[in-house]
Amino acid sequence: FADLLSTVSPRYAEEIQQDDEYGFGLEGVLQRRGADLRGILNGIDDTVWDPARDPYLPRPYDRDHLEGKRASHGALAAECDFAPGRPIVGMVTRLVDQKGLDLAEEAATELLELNANYVVLGHGQSRYEELLERLMLDHPERVHFCARQDERLAHLIEAGSDLFLMPSRYEPCGLNQMYSLRYGTVPVVRETGGLADTVEEFDIGSRTGTGFLFGPYEAEAMVGALKRSLAIQKQPELWQALQLNGMARDFSWRASADGYDRLYADALVRVRAGKVPTLESVKATLAV
Repeated sequence: FADLLSTVSPRYAEEIQQDDEYGFGLEGVLQRRGADLRGILNGIDDTVWDPARDPYLPRPYDRDHLEGKRASHGALAAECDFAPGRPIVGMVTRLVDQKGLDLAEEAATELLELNANYVVLGHGQSRYEELLERLMLDHPERVHFCARQDERLAHLIEAGSDLFLMPSRYEPCGLNQMYSLRYGTVPVVRETGGLADTVEEFDIGSRTGTGFLFGPYEAEAMVGALKRSLAIQKQPELWQALQLNGMARDFSWRASADGYDRLYADALVRVRAGKVPTLESVKATLAV
């Protein structure tokens, strides 16, 4: 009976009409009302998430002064007891299947074979908390895990990591990839939902793009995307171009609010024209 429908990213608006994995049984209704469904990307609070004014960082930075990011990298490495030299892959996430933790579990051995250290902040299913605790116990110089909510550490991970991993099974929008882009931390994400709408695969030739994506929900595909990102990280000029691309993007609510302005304006036009859903009109859309 809604005049119009909305969800939190354009790609997710398409996905929830496709099958029950995304639509959870409502995909048929959403297909019938597809013309009324809008995907409007969520925004981020760019005053709270701003590396130039972030009180949790040892040194502020922006696109023109990336030295502060190196200071955050050093502070994060010190907090995690990591030796200097390796890139840091960060995750701030709920530890649940939906966030792709089963892929990390399956690929644990391959991840440790890469030239990278890993820091994870979050809590959730005991299966994944125990996995990460075990990995940290066995590889304290490579893996750091904090099973809690910690605003300060979340900001430091966003600023101090080189890469941010989001291998979600599905992701209506996602915010951390947008935080990461603003902080010059390169996202490695699954090509789904809002992740696909906000991260563009980096192209070496044109030096366009903001991160690295993988499509199949498979551990091998996730590791492959990480390998591509780590190969670029070894090339300073390409890496800086990639960082600056991401930091130039605007994912503030100022941009997202325009979509809601249009949504409500269109809804008002419908109501004023008398195009209000009734029991009879809704039944007509359900007729076989």
